[in-house]
Amino acid sequence: MKPVIKLVIAMLPVLLLIGCGSKEVKEQPATTTAPTENNRVVVGGGETTANPAEGEKLPDELNKGSEAGAQTTQEQTAPTDQGKDLLSERKIYFDYDKSDIKDEYKPILMAHAHNLINNPNITVVIEGHTDERGTREYNMALGERRANAVLQFLILQGVNKNQIRTVSYGEERPDVEGHDESAWKWNRRAVFVYSE
Repeated sequence: MKPVIKLVIAMLPVLLLIGCGSKEVKEQPATTTAPTENNRVVVGGGETTANPAEGEKLPDELNKGSEAGAQTTQEQTAPTDQGKDLLSERKIYFDYDKSDIKDEYKPILMAHAHNLINNPNITVVIEGHTDERGTREYNMALGERRANAVLQFLILQGVNKNQIRTVSYGEERPDVEGHDESAWKWNRRAVFVYSE
């Protein structure tokens, strides 16, 4: 093969890279937020993030930068009637031998997180409980895992860790007396106990 052809073939990838690199890339506009009809927040170039009232934490970029972002975040942490109703719920329940927080309880936890964030003088104890099955030691550890799961959820939402304490009672304080699933399902729980 002729040396000129070899040179052209060898230079082809470099020329392609140079050609691609010379295109002007437009900068994304500054991150702004605007509520939409379905209570979602539009971030930057059209991505959406759930409103905190729906169980999700806002990304950090919404809390910085623009005045509009700060105002939207402030409005979202304002208590609503629905949030007040959710605050009256002080117990969440778990599946047998699990410490995973169910999706159905995340709005309740979000309401408690917003309450704690907006009231830094309030503290809460999260009690972890189990049903009567299992050894005392196992149930104490499971109750602790349940209380800690709630603690971690609240901290991820921005609650100050110093406002929260956890305790496990295991099977020692049943909410409902009984020796079958109709009682056990009410005893597998985490409970919010507030103090000021």
